[in-house]
Amino acid sequence: MNTITEKELVKKLREKYTQNPPEGMTADMIKRMRDSDLLDMDYFLHEDVFGEDVEDGFFIF
Repeated sequence: MNTITEKELVKKLREKYTQNPPEGMTADMIKRMRDSDLLDMDYFLHEDVFGEDVEDGFFIF
């Protein structure tokens, strides 16, 4: 099994987002981010933060 280390992941993510920064960010901002902030940003850009209980921008209780 090929396991990627956290340092390798951070390096790949930094390269990815430096070449194509998310809206509202610059490549320079990505370069200066702490590793933990970069990992958090990637998580929130790719995870369904609200799950299936959100419909049309409203929470269903």
